[in-house]
Amino acid sequence: MQLSSETLEKIDVLIPRYPVKRSAVLPLLHLVQAEAGYISDDGIEWIAEKLGLQPINVYELVTFYPFFRQQPIGRRHIRVCRTLPCALVGAYETCRVLSETLDCPEGSTSEDGEVTLEFAECLAGCGMGPVVMVDEEFHENVDERRAKEIAREVRGEREGE
Repeated sequence: MQLSSETLEKIDVLIPRYPVKRSAVLPLLHLVQAEAGYISDDGIEWIAEKLGLQPINVYELVTFYPFFRQQPIGRRHIRVCRTLPCALVGAYETCRVLSETLDCPEGSTSEDGEVTLEFAECLAGCGMGPVVMVDEEFHENVDERRAKEIAREVRGEREGE
């Protein structure tokens, strides 16, 4: 697995902060995913070796926490909150509109590799739902009209195109 010198430097500074090396697994997973976009099998093995663990010890964390990805995602990452407050005000409809408008089924990446659309658990905007995150940009009160606007923005289109 290839990591940038900047990421390797961060890792080398990070590990000694933990009295027990294995405690650095989660921060290392975050750093690897931030650079690679996901956690590959090679990444799991690399982290395990770096910390003196068995790969299964790293793999079980990757599969337990939903924010770690094991597959590459699209250039644009769209998450729709489906927790109860957002679901009650239309999150499933919002996701359906995004899926149709972007031609990307929920839980997958579009054929052109441009967009990944998925549900997320609680994006912390419970009073302003449905909530959608596009990459790291937070959108509140995303109704059908706003979902279509977001889809056009993601695809780089302007109104009327």
